[in-house]
Amino acid sequence: MNAIIKKLDEKRRLARLGGGQTRIDSQHAKGKLTARERIELLFDEGSFEEWDMFVEHRCTDFGMADQKVPGDGVITGYGLINGRPMFVFSQDFTVFGGSLSESHAKKILKIMEKAVQVGAPVIGLNDSGGARIQEGVNSLAGYADVFLQNVLASGVVPQISMVMGPCAGGAVYSPAITDFIFMVKDTSYMFVTGPDVVKTVTHENVTHEQLGGAMTHATKSGVSDGVFENDVDALLQLRRLMNFLPRSNKEKPPVIPCVDPADRNDYSLDTLIPENPNKPYDMKELIAKIVDEGDFFEIGEHFAKNIICGFARMEGSTVGIVANQPMVLAGCLDIDSSCKAARFVRFCDCFNIPILTLVDVPGFMPGTDQEYGGIIKHGAKLLFAYAEATVPKITLITRKAYGGAYDVMSSKHVRADVNFAWPTAEIAVMGAKGAVEIIFRGDIGDKAKIAARTKEYEENFANPFKAANLGFVDDVILPHTTRQRICRSLNMLKTKDIKNPWKKHGNIPL
Repeated sequence: MNAIIKKLDEKRRLARLGGGQTRIDSQHAKGKLTARERIELLFDEGSFEEWDMFVEHRCTDFGMADQKVPGDGVITGYGLINGRPMFVFSQDFTVFGGSLSESHAKKILKIMEKAVQVGAPVIGLNDSGGARIQEGVNSLAGYADVFLQNVLASGVVPQISMVMGPCAGGAVYSPAITDFIFMVKDTSYMFVTGPDVVKTVTHENVTHEQLGGAMTHATKSGVSDGVFENDVDALLQLRRLMNFLPRSNKEKPPVIPCVDPADRNDYSLDTLIPENPNKPYDMKELIAKIVDEGDFFEIGEHFAKNIICGFARMEGSTVGIVANQPMVLAGCLDIDSSCKAARFVRFCDCFNIPILTLVDVPGFMPGTDQEYGGIIKHGAKLLFAYAEATVPKITLITRKAYGGAYDVMSSKHVRADVNFAWPTAEIAVMGAKGAVEIIFRGDIGDKAKIAARTKEYEENFANPFKAANLGFVDDVILPHTTRQRICRSLNMLKTKDIKNPWKKHGNIPL
């Protein structure tokens, strides 16, 4: 028996060594943790259960029969994050560059399928050179099998991709299907075709970082939902994110003990809105002052900054927040912000997370770039997402809510449950000046008349009371009571139960 145990210990030692000490040292020299070190940091100490440690590839071409490493370049299993079970696959760049083989793919599929069956999130730590070329179509089939499982798991369990190294070619489409993609500065990149192919085809000279680095995807493409300084920061922040999310679509998000009083008033909010209606203010200040202990996990911080999305807690329970940001483009909705917010709203609706919408929107962004880019269809994505969502929806209008953007931003007309407005709210088809110049275009030459008409329009419409008279706003509230009123509303809505008409699925305007 002792001999068998020693043999098992030796097999485990070799498996844990991955591609060997030299390659481990090379990984460290690049500022990267190994696949196993990442798992140790991500999961609660001693909780990780590994599967398929001894799996090897089956390829015999190109001398591969003599190049077998236990685990075949990916570590899979499950463990606890903050005491809650979750599944993981962590690609090992020290073994064949983390490339995906048939066996490698089957390991990933096994934990993904089990995650759906038991209702637990799947976290992918991506660090791979792509398909293993020596296996040809078998590796491509492995990718396709993973893509299919990503789609089947979508909306059933949260799927999070943390790109911690290269992710190129077909490999990018698994993260693209998952709910959130995060990247690490300077060490991770994603692209469909690399710099060499780009140069051959388009004659562009571009570096890996410029083409698909973390900040490129965080600021230009919006592919990345967040960027972290290094592996340690990324994994610690991932632990923090998972604390906001439920295990599956059959559960509600976890409730964390809260010491921040629900009836806490913040009188500084009474002066947050500037006297000048054209002067911006920081919507993040409002968020920080109403959520539990100012704790806000932002999604897509560097992309489409005119809208803010992220997770916070109210009385210990998770809420998803969508907010216009007057500091950027006056908070206008454009193509990028509409797409960013629509996807976030749909995620919250999938996983039973109430949505709090903070509105200060002067309308949709005008211009040929937006119209030619399809703002009509892209803006409709956000409208579709809000209208379809059945989770509790609370809306607060702080200042401007003009035109179609008023409708889109979780208005009463798209089934928002509770709609509040501050006394500073302006709910109208458009701003007073523009409206008067259209209604009274014959008086444009008479400045006195136009000024009088503008004042009349402002008195009638540049306030929340017309909407309140019609029941489109449930109450006009004092800013300092905002947290209290939202917490009460969320408590009331805990037992909300509505269902959409039966359908296979809707046809969102993609």
